Amino acid sequence: MSRTADEDSVYDPGLQTERTLLAWRRTCLAFGIVSLVAMRFTVDAAGVLAVFAGVVGAGLAVAAYIAAAIGYRRANTALRSTGSLDHGAAPIALATAAALVLGIACAAYLVLSTLAG
Repeated sequence: MSRTADEDSVYDPGLQTERTLLAWRRTCLAFGIVSLVAMRFTVDAAGVLAVFAGVVGAGLAVAAYIAAAIGYRRANTALRSTGSLDHGAAPIALATAAALVLGIACAAYLVLSTLAG
């Protein structure tokens, strides 16, 4: 039995790119919410540092959300037209930066609360 060109293709015309976009949206939403909630509960102990970390974390989450949406459009267009996938790592880099900001903010909160108490 011979295989057709469609069977050898990387692209499945199903919903794989949509599922990936939805996963990125959930991740970015979680980063944004956690950044703002962390800011809310640490502003008494960390002051301006908490506000800065919360705003930067939420901003990085929004940037990752936008990068994921742009990446989805590019990937979907490329897969439909050429059958190959060419994408960048901007959403991953931005999500990593947001996670680092949250980690640094949590570490700063722990240090400040230990020194105060």
